Amino acid sequence: MKRPVFVALDVDDDRSAIKIASETAPFVGGFKIGPRLILRYGSELIGKLARSAPVFVDCKFHDIPSTVVSALEAAHSAGASFATVHASNGVECLREVARIEKELSKSRAFRVLAVTVLTSFNESNLPGNWRTDTVKNHVFKLADLAMEAGLSGLVCSPLEVAALRAKFGHAFLVTPGIRPANESKASTALPKSDDQARTMTPSQALQAGANALVIGRPIVSMPNPRDAAERIAKTLT
Repeated sequence: MKRPVFVALDVDDDRSAIKIASETAPFVGGFKIGPRLILRYGSELIGKLARSAPVFVDCKFHDIPSTVVSALEAAHSAGASFATVHASNGVECLREVARIEKELSKSRAFRVLAVTVLTSFNESNLPGNWRTDTVKNHVFKLADLAMEAGLSGLVCSPLEVAALRAKFGHAFLVTPGIRPANESKASTALPKSDDQARTMTPSQALQAGANALVIGRPIVSMPNPRDAAERIAKTLT
């Protein structure tokens, strides 16, 4: 990635996604695409976006090992450079994920990112079966599983980045839950509801040790996504 920002293309049609990607490409390092668009437009859209910048397929695969491996192979074949799986798949599945990551990377750079705890969760809204421990401890346990299995890419909230960087110096840390400091000035353009619970500004997250940031609403929900991406890029130089 030339720049440490993935634009989360959280829109409902391919033309909007391609337009935003084209406008923001000079200021970002890649584009994140998930089920919202992939289920409508399939792998062809991944390939189109990949012509401009690396594509991050964020479907958070969580299934039996063979299914997860096949899904990763399909994402790579479509043109993705990054893809997510849930670290809670368990170490046996993650070992298979690490194996296929290494194999696929022989033909083209490809990194699998193990998702720890979603940024929509905090201590008050964790699933009932998780409430015996803290968010941070869950993040570290899942990160340990991913590292033990042979992966190096993790997705976590910016609040855990510094501690994960201290423990796993080599890890590639990707952080959603990014909210620019000046977002409140443009709040009328953003949805009233925000499902991100653990957040930081872009510069704070990078200073904490993040390798890449995922930024959606503060760019795609703005009247001019290009200007929003450019403003963010300037804060990171």
